[in-house]
Amino acid sequence: MGIKDTLIEIFTWWNGQTMGTRFHTWRHGELVGKDEFGNHYYQTRGGRKDPAIGIVRRWMTFAGDIEATKVPPGWHAWLRHTSDTPPTKDGYQPREWQMGWRANPTGTAAAYRPQGSILAKGERPKATGDYEAWTPGN
Repeated sequence: MGIKDTLIEIFTWWNGQTMGTRFHTWRHGELVGKDEFGNHYYQTRGGRKDPAIGIVRRWMTFAGDIEATKVPPGWHAWLRHTSDTPPTKDGYQPREWQMGWRANPTGTAAAYRPQGSILAKGERPKATGDYEAWTPGN
């Protein structure tokens, strides 16, 4: 790690883990697994309950850009204590309603454009005459 990377880690939280997170992870964490994006998932060493919150503390560090949509459903469930079994364990079974990961398309050409939107493809439907404009005093 170069001096630039060290300074970025000390002074910014939006570029990855901070020095505080790195130190806490080194001191109290144990690696539970990694996902297909290279994100690392941790829990309190030995599976001990954190006395401050009464449960096992779980956290992750992003690989690369911090993008919340890059947390797969199985790992999201594990982080939020919805599932006790991390996806790296043999007994993990994804729920039938869980979808695979896909990138958040907001702000891209693949974003959802409802019918009638000025950004939607095709021609905008004509007004049907069932709309009456509001005027002040009525």
